[in-house]
Amino acid sequence: MSTHLETALNLAAAGVPVLPLRAGKLPFGNCTACRDNSCGGRPNMKTAGPCQCPAICHGWAAATTDPAVLRSPAWTSAWQQAQAVAYHPGGAGLTVVDLDNADAVTWARQTLPPTRTVPTTRGKHWIYLGSMHSANHVRHGVDIKSLMQYARWLGPGTGTMTRLPDVVRALVDREETTPARGEVVSSLTRSAAWDTTVATGCRHTERYVRTGLDRGVALVRARTESGAGSQAFGVAQFLSKQHTGCPGPCGLDVMGRQITAAAVSVGVPEAYAERAVTNGLYGPRAVGRAS
Repeated sequence: MSTHLETALNLAAAGVPVLPLRAGKLPFGNCTACRDNSCGGRPNMKTAGPCQCPAICHGWAAATTDPAVLRSPAWTSAWQQAQAVAYHPGGAGLTVVDLDNADAVTWARQTLPPTRTVPTTRGKHWIYLGSMHSANHVRHGVDIKSLMQYARWLGPGTGTMTRLPDVVRALVDREETTPARGEVVSSLTRSAAWDTTVATGCRHTERYVRTGLDRGVALVRARTESGAGSQAFGVAQFLSKQHTGCPGPCGLDVMGRQITAAAVSVGVPEAYAERAVTNGLYGPRAVGRAS
């Protein structure tokens, strides 16, 4: 039995839903029957579906405490390839405040009530009793992982877990309630597309830029259940890095509006999407900057 599977079984016995992660700290992809959510999704997802697939499909939603599932043939290959174990905090009645750098840890020590902490590669996980909505980039270097999210298992940590405080809930509540798809109201839905007229100082060909932008927008739109805001940040950050050697302007602001519109189209509140994309393009301290 692999070490990761043994860890998962121990966590499951304690009532913590778990799943394996592949290289890059990512869940295993959907099987062909579940690809593009064609199966309708699992019952415990944002939009409840009928999927009863025995494989590790739908990311965090596959997390389970059932040892028979964890040991099943459908999961065997994944455990053999697993690089880490993840757990579903919300499913265990927990919330993880993921502090990704030293500044975020300092902020938490000054702002949040003490609780159990787990060291991570770059910061810490602060774990509270109680579940809530998840959200990425609620402030620089801070993500909230609870319902409809997974967190990497990095050990039991130290300290006593305390009840989820209102100050943590407020970090997400202020972002407004995510509207259902088809009910998104946004001034960005008819955003102008990027072209070379706004990028007179770009060193790349139009085809190169359009291909990268189109792929990035597609990645954001594919996040129909969760994570579109985080994906928008990542896409914006990646595209921005491609233009660091250009004399400019490269039309990053226009690219940003297209990425933001894609996030809004799958239910991300517009203000949150705009902030995530701006942070990705220009860094967290940039306000109103365009190039």
